[in-house]
Amino acid sequence: MADGPVATRRNAFLAQWVGWVSLGESLGFLAPALAQSASAALGPAAAVPLLVLAGFVEGAVLGWFQVRVLRTRLPGVSARRWVLLTAAAAVVAWAVALLTFSNEGWQGWPAPAQAATGAVAAVVVLVSIGLAQWVELRHHAPQAWRWVAGSAAAWAAGLGVFMAAATPLWQPGQELWLVAAIGIGAAILMAVAMAVVTGLVMVRLLSTTWGTAGQRRPEG
Repeated sequence: MADGPVATRRNAFLAQWVGWVSLGESLGFLAPALAQSASAALGPAAAVPLLVLAGFVEGAVLGWFQVRVLRTRLPGVSARRWVLLTAAAAVVAWAVALLTFSNEGWQGWPAPAQAATGAVAAVVVLVSIGLAQWVELRHHAPQAWRWVAGSAAAWAAGLGVFMAAATPLWQPGQELWLVAAIGIGAAILMAVAMAVVTGLVMVRLLSTTWGTAGQRRPEG
């Protein structure tokens, strides 16, 4: 008979997570979109610093929306640390991606060197946020290391959705507003995909909390 309330709590958490995290990442992605527009006006030299700074904003917004849901089950999680760790990891992810995949010099490297460094960069990009958040989560959830792999899988799914949605629509010579609109639309789809996968992973990580109706006592 306890399965009913447990399933209800689990499903309610998942719905809240998917909704709020999708919204958070969608809003957060506006920062890189605006930075891209600004760099088009300021010149190529401004692109990397502006996008890295925007990555910090994106990560902070995402982290805040995540932790507001997470603390309903794990109130001991520090919102400040979670947000700062997420923002710092987003800076790393953006910097690595820009200095490799968007770097004309890297694109001219021999294929084996591109493949090797590209693989390393991809791993860093996908793992960075989950690994940073694990630093805080490990104090509050058993087997928190699973979050690193789950978060990486979620970002792989999200970025895959983004590329599948945006790449066919982006064409040379398009107006800036259209490029931005396509990017934002694809980012919303990316956010939902990422939120669904991370939500399912988090539900599994919080398996010991579903038997209680209220919040867990703060740990650590």
